Amino acid sequence: MTPMPARPLIYHITHEENLLGIISANGLWSDAAILEKGGNKANIGMSAIKERRLRLPVVCHPGDHVGEYVPFYFCPRSIMLFMIYRNNHPDLGYRGGQDPIVHLGADLQEVVEWADTQSQHWAFTLSNAGAAYTEFRRDLSQLGEVDWEAVAAEDFRNPQIKEGKQAEFLVRGFFPWHLIRRIGVVNEAIKTHVLEILKNAVHRPTVEVRREWYF
Repeated sequence: MTPMPARPLIYHITHEENLLGIISANGLWSDAAILEKGGNKANIGMSAIKERRLRLPVVCHPGDHVGEYVPFYFCPRSIMLFMIYRNNHPDLGYRGGQDPIVHLGADLQEVVEWADTQSQHWAFTLSNAGAAYTEFRRDLSQLGEVDWEAVAAEDFRNPQIKEGKQAEFLVRGFFPWHLIRRIGVVNEAIKTHVLEILKNAVHRPTVEVRREWYF
């Protein structure tokens, strides 16, 4: 049995070409807000799923929808990254492979403390937030309900493991750049490029080559 981490971390993946825009905006916007602004420079998601998330309710916050939240996973090396790596899903518009994808990491407790001071909605799910059947929570005392063994699993062929590994942490509307504490990249070349992008940023997270976060 894999225990819940004492200090859980959360991870958002994006293309390195989006970093400059994220820094300029001082943070990450939800898909709903991004659509209003004209879209990301490099979209790595699936349009059909993004559209569905715009309609799916966040049941613990009545009136809110999943697509109005900035999504994070509880682990790097996510199933979404695996799909990008395999590059064979018919609904995936992005075909540039996993190397340009970066992991933006944050401390869950720090994020919740910030969100609560801003009266900003947050929630987490026990499986993929893009599925109609997912369960939502908004109390950190319920974090133990996340399947942490599935979150840590490297083999996710089992459907139950696959569902649990896709648990998400969600922040409504906007996620500030200053809460990003680390950036994980696949190799030294991407690290050099990311450091160049960060050189004029007021907040510069630690950039690390984390090959084990990739396939």
